[in-house]
Amino acid sequence: MSQDTIVAKRYAKALFELAQEQDLIAQVEEELQSVAAVLRDNGDFAKLVKHPGIGTEAKATMLKSIFEGKLSEITFNTLLLLVEKGREELLDALATYFTAIASDALGQAKATVYTPVDLSETELGSIAAKFSAVTGKQIRVESVLDKSLLGGIQVRIGDRLYDGSLAGKLERLKKTLNQSQAL
Repeated sequence: MSQDTIVAKRYAKALFELAQEQDLIAQVEEELQSVAAVLRDNGDFAKLVKHPGIGTEAKATMLKSIFEGKLSEITFNTLLLLVEKGREELLDALATYFTAIASDALGQAKATVYTPVDLSETELGSIAAKFSAVTGKQIRVESVLDKSLLGGIQVRIGDRLYDGSLAGKLERLKKTLNQSQAL
């Protein structure tokens, strides 16, 4: 595990504990995701914030001009702390780890559902209910359109993939046939 990963996890855990004390877990998670999205979507701004040649004061001023008053105090102060400590590059990882810690603590999990066609909210709700029963967690579903799938769905929850796609079923059938021929 890299040093940056360890540090990002520590920041995420500390921020989670603060957010939990103030009952702001969901708000802080949403704010971190928004800030990370702003940096991802605005490459030039992200380069400025992460540039080692730009001083801490200038970076703090940029962040204040964009985020001050729009974020909770603990989220905003965390951004400033990252800049002050020269850890701006950890923001994406911090957002990811905070979400993981919050989801685990709240008994939630995110499921990414890959399908060849768009699903209705009812279908997504049904998938969430079924996987809630399987995992014992409250599932938040994100749908991703994947035209490379011939049929069926794939569901990724954390590092686990539930493959109900046609291609996956054919691959399992092929393995079964190959094993039976080997006997």
